[in-house]
Amino acid sequence: MAVSAAMTTKLDISKVGKLLGDPSRVEMLSSLIDGRSLTARELAHGAGVSASTASFHLSKLVDAGLLVVVHQGRHHFYRMASSEVRAAIQALLLIAPSTKAKPAARRKTQVCFARTCYGHLAGVLGLAVAEALQTKGLIEPGDREDFLLTAKGERFFTKLEIDLEALRAGRRLFARQCLDWSERKPHLGGALGQAFTDSLIKRKWLRKKADSREIHVTREGQAGLRKLLGIKTEALSSAFFVTEPANNIKTKRG
Repeated sequence: MAVSAAMTTKLDISKVGKLLGDPSRVEMLSSLIDGRSLTARELAHGAGVSASTASFHLSKLVDAGLLVVVHQGRHHFYRMASSEVRAAIQALLLIAPSTKAKPAARRKTQVCFARTCYGHLAGVLGLAVAEALQTKGLIEPGDREDFLLTAKGERFFTKLEIDLEALRAGRRLFARQCLDWSERKPHLGGALGQAFTDSLIKRKWLRKKADSREIHVTREGQAGLRKLLGIKTEALSSAFFVTEPANNIKTKRG
């Protein structure tokens, strides 16, 4: 029995090894190592292959259980199938470093920094909030599409005067992992995401721009989010909107 199990393991590893023997597949996997979800087009561009070639490779990686496809409206995104797959690829990249592919031209706009998405907070700030909530043990990933509220999280949101019972009784899904179109990672969506965003707006920590989805953080919000979730919005904004240093721009000498 022990020999049979060892042989089975060897065959499984060999299958994965064969898949990773192609440089284009390694490039695609390495571009997803930080947890982002990218389109086939972006992965093809990063790997330097045609769309048809990328589609072939991605199909192989999905069939092998290394990647999964996330459907968001008419768009299809690819991401690592699990944390175990991500850890394994990271370990391999330590031995054979690879260049990461980047998402298609990320715009440095206020909409990409902070906006509403079906009433909940999205963009760089939305992702920072979702990550802070997880770091503090208030929510945790459930299946591929939901967040789970922990006991600590129940107390946290109740203290903010959010009626969790009413949200759960409503028709809208409670807490969704909503894939952020600009950040390509999930932010907190669903009824809970909207209720939390409404709470921050009611406190005047966030301000909506008229006739736009843009969200701006107020001075009160800077202090409030730092105290509540440890989010330093000033630093977050500065890092996002940073421009190339002048001395990095090459000029022709006359």
